[in-house]
Amino acid sequence: MKIYSLSVVLAPPSSPSVVLSTTSDLSSFSFYQRGSVGEFLTFFSKTVVDRTAQGQRQSVQENNYFAHVYNRGGAEQLAAIIITDQEYPVRPAFSLLTKILDDFTTKVPQAAYSNPSSISFPDIQTYLTKYQDPRQADAIMRVQQELDETKIVLHKTIESVLQRGEKLDNLVERSNALSAQSKMFYKTAKKQNSCCVIM
Repeated sequence: MKIYSLSVVLAPPSSPSVVLSTTSDLSSFSFYQRGSVGEFLTFFSKTVVDRTAQGQRQSVQENNYFAHVYNRGGAEQLAAIIITDQEYPVRPAFSLLTKILDDFTTKVPQAAYSNPSSISFPDIQTYLTKYQDPRQADAIMRVQQELDETKIVLHKTIESVLQRGEKLDNLVERSNALSAQSKMFYKTAKKQNSCCVIM
């Protein structure tokens, strides 16, 4: 599970979108590929945002990449987009997009949207880092993971109890066999001793 890019985009319905704040993690690519991959991610982000109607959420797949976009529209005309690998779950991606748009609108004044180079929003990097592991950032996924771990422990406990039960059954069978052997020994010994009675 990997997030490659996270962006906040100004998406007016009648004109091309403008990236207001973006961050990316291209550490999984070689040094020589990073420039090309970064350009592709920017182009992919803008294209998907331009083709997403206001008030909509959608996911688009391109080769091994998934773009999850939320075009909130409204007075701000903002959209947020996250580009991930195929394994990244959808629900945490969309909850991140909602959080980042809420945070962006409270920390960045709308008047600054006209000059994107002056916008400083360092929280976007924090979100990228925090959400690399969606189980840690998403409460429902965290609870699900804990439930799965508890199930594994219970299965192991049940298996060990069953193994102990099997071992106990084996011991009971052995003790029954031993009791039968000891009764046979007693009878045989009694017969042997009965032929030579000493008085």
